[in-house]
Amino acid sequence: MTQIVDAHHHLWDLAVRDQDWTREEALRPLRRSFLLSDFQPQARAAGVTRTVVVQTVTVAEETPELLTLCAGSDLVAGVVGWTDLTAADVADRLHALKEGHGGTHLVGIRHQVQSEPDPDWLLRPAVQHGLRTVQDAGLVYDLVITPWQLPAAIRAAAALPGLVFVLDHLAKPPVATGQVDPWARHLRELARLPNVVAKLSGLVTEADWSSWTPHDLQPFMDIALEAFGVDRLMFGSDWPVCTLAADYDVVLSSARTLAGGLSADERTALFAATATRVYRI
Repeated sequence: MTQIVDAHHHLWDLAVRDQDWTREEALRPLRRSFLLSDFQPQARAAGVTRTVVVQTVTVAEETPELLTLCAGSDLVAGVVGWTDLTAADVADRLHALKEGHGGTHLVGIRHQVQSEPDPDWLLRPAVQHGLRTVQDAGLVYDLVITPWQLPAAIRAAAALPGLVFVLDHLAKPPVATGQVDPWARHLRELARLPNVVAKLSGLVTEADWSSWTPHDLQPFMDIALEAFGVDRLMFGSDWPVCTLAADYDVVLSSARTLAGGLSADERTALFAATATRVYRI
């Protein structure tokens, strides 16, 4: 394999901004800064040639910071940022991001839908307007949701066929229990929509952190492959969140194990070509 694109990782500096979500006791190992200087040696050692960095907090200032970082890096090729989709001036905000420093590296927008108590948040009129604005800006929309929010995601993606939705972490299936339904049923329904792609990412932290093996992940990988195919599936490490369960090289080697039955062309799609096409990096 000549190139690998890591389509999903994070970076943050606690000296610049708190990450409130890391205050849970189980997440204590993440309560420190994770900088590009920490990430880059691991990614390079693993053979990664390009990456997409993804927002972590719903703070407007984070996205310009990531874009500036991206503009100075030969590794980070794209930014999935955040802006308030419900803001009346959302089009102006997206335009400002794209025209600002490093703005050409803005490839998508994401919101922490997983934290919204309303299961139909994606279907709210103001959100739908914001999503149409993301489409008009030529960006994709990353979906970070849990299995119970898949029905709303299906309706949202069906209502906006011109917008590419990227499903992060396969919607966080219950790997630890091994229970594939109803997650699998909803995932297959979502995958029937041609404007939806998905990331093979975040599965290790849905498994038992201390005892998981690739065997535990395989059923979920197989369902995703059957539903989306390699041309709509891309690898992402979810570093540093993945470090709760595995180091970077272990996450990548596990993904390679899961993809062991694929042809060379299929592995190229999963590990590089899909992300390159979808994010235009």
